[in-house]
Amino acid sequence: MSATPPSAIERALADLSSQDPAAQEASVLMLSEQGDPALLPRLEELRANADRSVRLVIKPVIDLLKNKVNLVSDDPDTRRSAATDLGTLGKPVAVPWLEAALNTESDRWVRYTIEESINLIKLASDDPATKIAAATKLGELRSQNALPALKELAQGLLASSGEGEQQGQQGLVASAASQAIERIETWGSWANAIQTVFRGISLSSILLLMALGLAIVFGLMGVINMAHGELMMLGAYATFITQECFKAYLPDTLFDYYFLVAMPCSFLVAGLFGLALEASLIRFLYGRPLETLLATWGVSLILIQAARVIFGDLTSVVAPSWLSGGAQVLVGVQLPYNRLFIIALASVCVAGIYWLLFRTGVGLRVRAVMQNRDMSACLGIPTRKVDAYTFAFGSGLAGLAGCALTLIGNVEPGLGQNYIVDSFMVVVTGGVGKLSGTIVAALGIGGLNKLLEPSFGAVYGKVLILILVILFLQRRPSGLFSIKGRHVES
Repeated sequence: MSATPPSAIERALADLSSQDPAAQEASVLMLSEQGDPALLPRLEELRANADRSVRLVIKPVIDLLKNKVNLVSDDPDTRRSAATDLGTLGKPVAVPWLEAALNTESDRWVRYTIEESINLIKLASDDPATKIAAATKLGELRSQNALPALKELAQGLLASSGEGEQQGQQGLVASAASQAIERIETWGSWANAIQTVFRGISLSSILLLMALGLAIVFGLMGVINMAHGELMMLGAYATFITQECFKAYLPDTLFDYYFLVAMPCSFLVAGLFGLALEASLIRFLYGRPLETLLATWGVSLILIQAARVIFGDLTSVVAPSWLSGGAQVLVGVQLPYNRLFIIALASVCVAGIYWLLFRTGVGLRVRAVMQNRDMSACLGIPTRKVDAYTFAFGSGLAGLAGCALTLIGNVEPGLGQNYIVDSFMVVVTGGVGKLSGTIVAALGIGGLNKLLEPSFGAVYGKVLILILVILFLQRRPSGLFSIKGRHVES
């Protein structure tokens, strides 16, 4: 390759602009086989000054050489992308480049992609033995990218006719392709199941953050807060405003840190609004659940319309770069960083709430009021303050759930309405006021949501879950776990 005379290269570069298709094709083949990245500036200059037909001829050569350069990049993602592109281009000349890169590659998933691309190119070989080896290897790699090519190969061989030895070779190739297809599709089903379970856990984490606050408020105070979803919406909009402030007033280099500021802001905004709501409305309605339900429902409608007037129908939050992308753990299984973060956030919140309730004096007071309000008052516990601060804390958790939700969806005024019913189902199913029951119910209902959606659709899936919850509560009216508290005493 490197021994090609300079005059031949110059002639090939000149022939790229030829009106003779055969000459163009020969020059493309020669420059591709030469594989010299030093030709890129010349090719780019030639493409910039050529007409459309010549640009179309030059582009594959430029793409090929650029990917050859990127195979030795310091960035694993760049190397992996280059290997994928070379496999897609399907040029046999790229096989030695890929094999050389494979010998020095240390990253597991870059090596996987290089092997996949090598065998995708070899799958188009004229040699039956090479095709069989490539198909077998692609099956071992469980390559989803190879499925279209393998299916086309198997169908083409089954449809063609041959005689004697040729027919036998075609049968062996078709058999290897079919076995690879079966192996890849079987693994694809498992990978899809793993992804579904993971999405279910991430949805459960959102429901858990939402339902934890609801469980604390409902369990301690017996208040049915229909505006709890809108507290979640306030947290989401607080995140949006924090993002916009970082964009407008701080350097771009600090933008990735906005989400770390948005989380406490979302908690505080929703918590302070919850404190004001409790002081101005709910404190006058204790022991009157129907009036509380109607009043908080009215508050939720006001908040929805106010958000629509101020922010419009739809806004979006851009995830910081450290929450973009994902971690590939298995072939075909990539876990997005944003969903992993949501799961971690929910886990930290659960641990924090358990520590607060069972390892601190504040938690002792909260549990005392939940168990027996009158006796707690006699012992000097300020039950009025406990009510107010607990409601604010539960509201803050809803705001934090709204902040987390911005990582996987848009922000819109009706955001909370999509989760309030599910959150109440989690609280009631788990056992009112019982945090362990809330955790188990959130995992169950969130997981069921994602398992049923592919078969029944989002709407019918929710209806089916509601029916299952109703049937469950017929057998266990107190939920998975029960606790004695004011809502039971009343």
